[in-house]
Amino acid sequence: MVNLPSKIFSLLNKPVPVVGIGLFRVLYGLVTLQEIIFLNYFSHLIFDPIPYLDVEFPTIPLFLCLWGVIACFIVVGYRYQFAVVSNYLFWIVFVNFTSMQRDFDGGFDLFMIAIGFFLLFLPADRAFSIDNLRHKLSTPFVHYSKYPKPTVTVLAYYLPLAICLGFLYFDSAIHKLFAEHWRNGLGSWLPATQPYYVSAFDMSVLLNNEWLEKTLGYTILVFQFTFPFLFTNRRLRPLYLLIGIGLHLGITLSLNIYPFGMGMLICYALIVPFSWWRAIASAITAKQPALTVFYDQLCPLCNRTVLIINHFDIFKRIDFKNAQEYAAAYPPLATISPETLLTDLYALDSHGAIYSGVATYRQILIKMGYLMPIGLLIGLPGIYQLACKQYRKIADNRSRIACTSECAISVKLKDDTWFHAVFEGAAAQKPKAFSRKLAKILIALFILQMNSTVHYGLLYRFKVDTRENAFASALTDGSNAILGLSQTFFGIAPHALYLHDHFAGYDHILAITYLDKQGKEQWLPFVNEQGRLLAPNWGRVHSMWANIAVTPTINNARLRKFLMKVTAFWGQNVGMDLNDAVFYIKMKKIEAPTEWVFDQLHRNFNAPWVTIGKVTWVDRTINYDLPIDINAL
Repeated sequence: MVNLPSKIFSLLNKPVPVVGIGLFRVLYGLVTLQEIIFLNYFSHLIFDPIPYLDVEFPTIPLFLCLWGVIACFIVVGYRYQFAVVSNYLFWIVFVNFTSMQRDFDGGFDLFMIAIGFFLLFLPADRAFSIDNLRHKLSTPFVHYSKYPKPTVTVLAYYLPLAICLGFLYFDSAIHKLFAEHWRNGLGSWLPATQPYYVSAFDMSVLLNNEWLEKTLGYTILVFQFTFPFLFTNRRLRPLYLLIGIGLHLGITLSLNIYPFGMGMLICYALIVPFSWWRAIASAITAKQPALTVFYDQLCPLCNRTVLIINHFDIFKRIDFKNAQEYAAAYPPLATISPETLLTDLYALDSHGAIYSGVATYRQILIKMGYLMPIGLLIGLPGIYQLACKQYRKIADNRSRIACTSECAISVKLKDDTWFHAVFEGAAAQKPKAFSRKLAKILIALFILQMNSTVHYGLLYRFKVDTRENAFASALTDGSNAILGLSQTFFGIAPHALYLHDHFAGYDHILAITYLDKQGKEQWLPFVNEQGRLLAPNWGRVHSMWANIAVTPTINNARLRKFLMKVTAFWGQNVGMDLNDAVFYIKMKKIEAPTEWVFDQLHRNFNAPWVTIGKVTWVDRTINYDLPIDINAL
């Protein structure tokens, strides 16, 4: 049996590159930012009781903008600890105190909360971050070559993967065993044949290959069951990386729940083998500098400029040397006096050409590659002269200091990250005691996950009646209370996505048309003639319509509520006047078989629509003319 504290202690002292965690942070920030943009676009649909007509939370756009700024901070790695704490609170507040959870579940909200929780304790600001640059700028006279490459304990990689992915996969796999289509190997096939769930990409070529689909289905089951136990194996990591990326990239491209797919893909930045990062860095780093720049080592501004340029020189094509010490070693500079050499920023390229002033900056931008357009822009007539004038004003008024050994002493910005306080503070002082405490925390998280898995994955699935006696009833109530807390703050929840209880009886779908100003019937830009939900009505809007409004057993009250929301929102967006507007409700029969059927997607696409009712708006008041029981049609 594995001694958990001893294992943690050994991993705690194993340093690895921090690049994967930096990329993990960037991707998390980008996915969060796109979701904030989505929420802002659909803010009236999601947050208004009646879109545009009854605005209950007028400050929602303001708070979304503030959240967007925080997400940008996370992407660029600025004020990291403040940004990740604020983001974590924003996710909790929006998910638990708005209609996002009740009516517009994004399918990945709790997962993003779980990742956000771990980012609180990860040193994700040590790569690809402005904070990293700020630390260097606090000691401007220390040359960038003297800074060691940042590393991190391998635990920073393993803990998020084990809990955010490992627990999720294992819980999901247990639920899948109770679904007939998953047992038949059709877990990935069935959702991709349902019009409401597919993206704009037609995957019929793959869907119509029975053996391929069953191979994919069973591979997913094996992958999810084994991932928690084997993902740390050095030889198997590339395999899990490729399968996992393929799985979630497939979800992103083939289904319209793309935020879920992208959210899961975030974690795979942590699975990339460490040797791959080193190989990538070696491949993209220039073997020889394309430009050597000489600067005045006694000028604070020059030193900071060097640090800034080097920070963004991702291909390392620019080399900086102080003019006082190295200029004499380069013969092409022999004709320039030492005093003149210090008045400007001089550069020497690989062909021996000499540049100075603005021309040096142009060459820096051009040689860096990805900033070449800016370098070419600076060279345009008018812009170049203006840049030279501004450069001269700054260069002639810069200050110089007599640098002694004291000026190079590290006066770094205070590292206020929780990772530094916990892993480099407490852990460094008493590593074995820290390992025991961390082991207890991990066991507690495991118990929280098992509470959810046993409660929903086993007792619920086996229909165990826990109310038969007082003790079992008390345990159930306690379990529910714990589930509420673990779900809210740690994102621990059942992962029973698209199982048999979701698709069983899902044999009819609805769409909406409207009468335009010419009295002609048009399809609302929501569900099209095939039955697909059109972009941008994906993600949590899809969840609202396909998982809550239209289900195997349609609830009339819920359906009317969301018909009101959709017609009010899209009606006004297509220019309709809700003082007098007419919408028709269409229905068509589809099939969700648990056995493979050739071309099932197009069978569902081509099923005919019938008009079953009408919704009208008169004086901004909605009226329904719908069957009493749609399920009986």
